Amino acid sequence: MNIFSKTVLNTFAVSFLLAAAGCQIGNTFTNSIRIVKTDRALIVSEKGKKILAYRYKPVSLEGKYTRADYVHPLCNLDGCVLTEDFPKDHRHHRGIFWAWHQVYIGSKRLGDAWSLIDFTYDVRDVKILDVDSESKALRAKVHWKSSLWADGQGRQKPFVEETTTIRIFSAEEDMRKIDFEISLLALEKGVRIGGSNNARGYGGFSARIKLPDSIEFTGPNGPIEPKGTAVEPAPWMDFSGRFGDSENISGLAILCHKSNPGYPQPWILRKKGSMQNPVYPGRNAIELSTVKPVILRYRLIIHRGDVHHVDLDKLQGQYNACY
Repeated sequence: MNIFSKTVLNTFAVSFLLAAAGCQIGNTFTNSIRIVKTDRALIVSEKGKKILAYRYKPVSLEGKYTRADYVHPLCNLDGCVLTEDFPKDHRHHRGIFWAWHQVYIGSKRLGDAWSLIDFTYDVRDVKILDVDSESKALRAKVHWKSSLWADGQGRQKPFVEETTTIRIFSAEEDMRKIDFEISLLALEKGVRIGGSNNARGYGGFSARIKLPDSIEFTGPNGPIEPKGTAVEPAPWMDFSGRFGDSENISGLAILCHKSNPGYPQPWILRKKGSMQNPVYPGRNAIELSTVKPVILRYRLIIHRGDVHHVDLDKLQGQYNACY
């Protein structure tokens, strides 16, 4: 029991009760999800097919853009890689990640977690969790550090404790669910985080996915055309196209849970060379509590076919009911 934080315990206790009440989808079967810890990542697979890798050890490109605490690769149901890492146009982008440009204690700026400048993700602990017959999870405890925040001996001091839980569900028919819960607790008073300090305000949970020419963006009200600034707030967004060398269309949808602050959040979308981001908190930085963490929840739906092959409004409602 002591391996769980109080927040994680409460979250999973609620999940178990809701599962018993029929909140979850799918048939009852033996859990076929496998999570293997290597010296650099937790590798998640099902029946021999890779699903994702969570990177807990730092990795860099010739000593630059050092990153950890993110997911890459993320694969579709047929094993095709959907994400990118160290892309040429934005070397700091990395798979599925969550980061902010503005990181402050009081008026002192502590680097840039988005661009990986003067910022360190120190993954202190990772555990594999057996959740239920349909899913497994991994939980990481991460300390945010900066070369600009040190003690008298020059040692970097943690100023935020992040607890991230990634829950991976067994595939059902032509889709798979993957849940992210990101808990942020300040370890120092006056910690503030915010997105880019411009009209776009991008920051928070982000997906650097491959963008084929066939990519289509769809929200609850239909097709959406990306633009320079944020598009209208929406609880979910779907990205479908022909990924890799496959002629088959598949897609990735991001669902935002209704408990997220600012729900529904506006979206920064890009057709070429960039990430997709439900924006939180935007340009105006928010202060993190030292007592009650900010909790952000997102669900990925990996699916075959385009957006019309899944009922995302129904799936959004089911997701909202699960916490």
